[in-house]
Amino acid sequence: MASIARCLRVARPSAFSAVIKSSAPRTIGIRPFSVTASNEIRKYTKEHEWIDVAADNKTGVLGISEYAAKALGDIVYVELPEEGREVAQGDAIGAVESVKSAADINAPIGCKVTQINTGLEEKPGTLNQVPEDDSHGGGWIAKVQITEQGLKDLENLMDSEAYAEFTAAEGDH
Repeated sequence: MASIARCLRVARPSAFSAVIKSSAPRTIGIRPFSVTASNEIRKYTKEHEWIDVAADNKTGVLGISEYAAKALGDIVYVELPEEGREVAQGDAIGAVESVKSAADINAPIGCKVTQINTGLEEKPGTLNQVPEDDSHGGGWIAKVQITEQGLKDLENLMDSEAYAEFTAAEGDH
């Protein structure tokens, strides 16, 4: 991933001088870089799954946490959930196998699976590299439609700060 600093390099003034000289009345518009607060809410379970809930509270993306990916070691196989399947909070929706162990992937909330990350079938190691990335090449497991019960289930999940405290305490054992 390119660093932000590298992406925001300021062009040398000499690079603009040729443009300005070639078109006298033109001005160069500068578009300011701004960061908008994310509209998604990320929540975690004690079983180390996460869900990003969209601003509309109707859809989300789920996966396993970075903590879980590190604990599992090199992931060699991912069993993905079935598209169209409705699940309750805590239901096993898939599995992850690594060189060290295997673990179920549980639904963090009540939801219906609308899309799966088929890229993980060919490259299960993506979960080790970017387990909490919900972009096209990331390690997300499934995109879901959140049920009414799922909205209630969200209240029992941890935010990122609470999850960090939880994993720190778990690591002490």
